[in-house]
Amino acid sequence: MYKILKAELLADKIYLMDVEAPRVAKSCQPGQFVIVKIDDAGERIPLTICDYDAEAGTVTIVFQCVGESTYRMADLKAGDAFEDFTGPLGCPSEWINEDIEELKKKKMLFVAGGVGTAPVYPQVKWLHDHGIDADVIIGAKTKDLIILEKEMEAVAGNLYVTTDDGSYKHKGMVTSVVEELVEAGKQYDQCIAIGPVIMMKFTCLLTKKLGIPTIVSMNPIMVDGTGMCGACRLTVGGEVKFACVDGPEFDGHLVDFDQAMKRQQMYKTEEGRALLRYQEGKTHHGGCGMCGGDE
Repeated sequence: MYKILKAELLADKIYLMDVEAPRVAKSCQPGQFVIVKIDDAGERIPLTICDYDAEAGTVTIVFQCVGESTYRMADLKAGDAFEDFTGPLGCPSEWINEDIEELKKKKMLFVAGGVGTAPVYPQVKWLHDHGIDADVIIGAKTKDLIILEKEMEAVAGNLYVTTDDGSYKHKGMVTSVVEELVEAGKQYDQCIAIGPVIMMKFTCLLTKKLGIPTIVSMNPIMVDGTGMCGACRLTVGGEVKFACVDGPEFDGHLVDFDQAMKRQQMYKTEEGRALLRYQEGKTHHGGCGMCGGDE
């Protein structure tokens, strides 16, 4: 069992948890993910790592409630435990293997959308710890959905915050901030964009036009996290890849985002039915003949 040391509500339906997992914490690198499972009946949920402390033996995860399993996770408190906490999985960010002195010469821009701020944080923190300052843009629909702002501010070279509705700081999408920075004379050698698939798609369309190589994390389309289910199959540069075993990070200018978004929609109906069963509990009677509540 993997004990939860801290459980905190960051924003509406967005939770942070520190989990006691010494073996996982000792091997973590930026860009990787873990698979968590509450109990025997729980779903396997792949989550990118938000932070880790090898000495303390802890791993930090951030998740948003979207289906039955994540709502069940949100009910857990400090002192509760996960039955399974497997990782680290996936390939680490490629640039962590570069020569540090060469990496210091690069101007890097991170673009984080919504919960994507969580997996961006350990990457920016790793760079900061190695004497490299990166520019970071974090965005959300509203002020109430901005997460980890103070933590990111402590490790970013420059932090830019934007909200779709203008309720906090800059008004507009993350792409509008990228455009403004470039128009102001900023030059970047690489961009790392992590967030909703649609946000990564439009960020890549922009950075391709601007000539900025861009890496994206395709964690949002993962289901099983081991390559066995095939749910995270995607096309990258005309080749079939699996987000969980070949990624989760890929060259964003080569990813077929439209195909990825269609695949992501395949599980929405099933997730919705499972969530309805969970929310209605014993009062759930089915009736539609499709959700299994009649059985």
